[in-house]
Amino acid sequence: MDGASPLERYLEHCEGQFKDDLSTSPQLFTAMSPYDVDLPIQTTEDVFHSQFNLSKELPTDFSSVDLSFLPDITQDNKEQKLSGDGCETEEELDGSIPRNEDSGIFMDESSLSYPDATQPSPGASGVCPPLTPMTPVPPASESSGIVPQLQNIVSTVNLACKLDLKNIALHARNAEYNPKRFAAVIMRIREPRTTALIFSSGKMVCTGAKSEEQSRLAARKYARVVQKLGFPAKFLDFKIQNMVGSCDVRFPIRLEGLVLTHQQFSSYEPELFPGLIYRMVKPRIVLLIFVSGKVVLTGAKERSEIYEAFENIYPILKGFKKAS
Repeated sequence: MDGASPLERYLEHCEGQFKDDLSTSPQLFTAMSPYDVDLPIQTTEDVFHSQFNLSKELPTDFSSVDLSFLPDITQDNKEQKLSGDGCETEEELDGSIPRNEDSGIFMDESSLSYPDATQPSPGASGVCPPLTPMTPVPPASESSGIVPQLQNIVSTVNLACKLDLKNIALHARNAEYNPKRFAAVIMRIREPRTTALIFSSGKMVCTGAKSEEQSRLAARKYARVVQKLGFPAKFLDFKIQNMVGSCDVRFPIRLEGLVLTHQQFSSYEPELFPGLIYRMVKPRIVLLIFVSGKVVLTGAKERSEIYEAFENIYPILKGFKKAS
């Protein structure tokens, strides 16, 4: 034994320990049962029922259990919890106002009425979409009392036939035709005092009238002249294309200050043109404003647009009145 190696001593020690385990637990190895004897087989259901019955038999008296580590629940806390549970039950039954349980804050009514609407994020609120420049609306004030006067009306009409311009220029009075200079016959009449441009396609432009009625009357007179020259002229598609008006505000204007304040809509180059060009967005009118207080309005299709544009610009011009 003394001359045995450490490995042999370890194996002898393990063998002795194994024999001791067998002597203390004889039920692990029993004689083989005969084949005709039914052994009790324990299924998983039996195990579950035994576990369930065992849990039922657990003692229900916990008076001996130490619960000192749990926090005390005061009567106020109990009442608060009960009242909170009651409110939540009411809300669930009602179903009208959803509640955020984590924060305890009720949702906004706007989000309830429009559930599909997306709420803007705080990060996106600082970004402004691109804005289309609009003419600044002046504050409501008294009427200017100034009515712009119409100076010129440009209208068009279709005579609906091909024209021989050389023949018209030779036989009509107050008509001139220079094809190298301009490809239309220029014809004038005295009443109403207007000028017409007559093209070989049958289209005609009438300018110089002071009102809508005068422009239509002048166009009809030109069409009648062409008919008398032997052309089957008609009078179709009469339309006013442009109206020009002018007025005087009767005070000098600081154009430099106006162009700085309204630089999106105005341009002022005194070395090229003495007037300030103001392009109004609504109504779509172009104004020529001079330092003397004279104003020219052009680009209108109707008389009302001229009046509306001037009423919009007058309070602005009054704000830039030169000190006398």
